[in-house]
Amino acid sequence: MQKLFEFLFGKRHWFVFIVCEVLSFMLLYRYNAYQRNIFLSSANTAFGYISSVSGTVMSYLQLREENRNLFERNGLLELEILNLEQQLETLRTDSFAYADVMPDSIAGRYRYITARVINSSVIRLYNYFTIDRGSQDGIRPDMGVVSALGVVGIVSTVNEHFSVVIPLLNPKSRLSCKLKNGDFYGSLSWDGRDAQYANLEELPNHVEFQKGDTIVTSGFSAIFPPGIRVGTAVEMDNTRNHNFYSLRVKLATDFQRLKNVWVIRNGFQQEQWAVEREARKND
Repeated sequence: MQKLFEFLFGKRHWFVFIVCEVLSFMLLYRYNAYQRNIFLSSANTAFGYISSVSGTVMSYLQLREENRNLFERNGLLELEILNLEQQLETLRTDSFAYADVMPDSIAGRYRYITARVINSSVIRLYNYFTIDRGSQDGIRPDMGVVSALGVVGIVSTVNEHFSVVIPLLNPKSRLSCKLKNGDFYGSLSWDGRDAQYANLEELPNHVEFQKGDTIVTSGFSAIFPPGIRVGTAVEMDNTRNHNFYSLRVKLATDFQRLKNVWVIRNGFQQEQWAVEREARKND
């Protein structure tokens, strides 16, 4: 306490100066209209500038919430598109009996869970992605993951708050795909060379395709609905097997810039797998 008094006493002339300055400004402001108007004008200008900056900052901070809402809305629209496409396909293949047989609704069978990629790799042979959703959000292993552009991969490991995804950029990944404008199916895999391309293999050698044809999911698994975009055909390769050929596919998803994804939850996945396992017991 004594040192504090000594410090204050030693700096007394500064305190006296500050008090005098404050009193001077108060007297100047109170008894001089011109200076008072200048002060008020300057204060209003400064306050307006601060309010403008504050409003800009708040608007920027609110963009994250708006983007999240838009992202969830996009997920619902994707479900609606898939639902309509499946119904149109059913009507085309069975145009006489469509009134008696109503197709299953994709919107009722599948649900989207939004998530963000918080860690990823694209330059390794075995690449993985981490998302900020886990078991408490309804995520389970073997759920499909898509982006706004196309297929991303399949959930591999899950804990309470996070999940790890095996993307298409991993030799462990195998995805059943087809030409959108045809009924020929193959298996998509990655050769570990280029993060933009994969190979659609085991296609019959009589299949005709055009450069730029769209490749989509076949729907043969219980993981992805049919018709989700995977990429576009670039070129054909039949050097390894003359009975089958593979297509070089440019992937739709840009994995190097991937941020927001949807995890697909199939409400009938476990039921489908259970009946398939039961059927294989007789083999």
